[in-house]
Amino acid sequence: MTESSFQDDVLDGLGDRDLNEIAGLLGTDTDGAREAVAETAGAMSSQLRQKAVADDDDAAEVREALSEVAEPPLQGVATLGGGLAGGLMAGLLTKMSRPIAQAVSKKTGIPAANVDRIIRVLIPVVMAVFAKRAAATKGAAPEAAPGAAHSSGAAPGAGSGGLGELLEQILGGGKQ
Repeated sequence: MTESSFQDDVLDGLGDRDLNEIAGLLGTDTDGAREAVAETAGAMSSQLRQKAVADDDDAAEVREALSEVAEPPLQGVATLGGGLAGGLMAGLLTKMSRPIAQAVSKKTGIPAANVDRIIRVLIPVVMAVFAKRAAATKGAAPEAAPGAAHSSGAAPGAGSGGLGELLEQILGGGKQ
């Protein structure tokens, strides 16, 4: 997992059908679609990081959404409610879609409306990547579980309560 960037994981999870849909939307080939997806996924990751380290309600919202993603999914009868797992993060990503679309549009020249449509395609993929990374981290390092994260130090500048570690687990390290 440490070798693979967040963007690579999103691209791997996207699939040919969705990648072709994005290419068609942009009027480009799959390489152009890959570049647009990588840029958009990077912007999503960056926005989450920025919100997480803010000293306001945004950080609490991100912390809660990341904690939800890090929890194992509901099983059995509890899942009959219609898939509440990922609800907070999906809502947060949807809420962030307009500023992300504007930022990516400004950087790439792709119309913001098209970037917004790319984001709508990416949200379920991003959710799957988050869940996969959180599960892999829990399996590989039990001390990095959310309960343990609160007892250890956070990454520099990442706020209190182990939010930095949770960000590191799900979004990966370094520049996304």
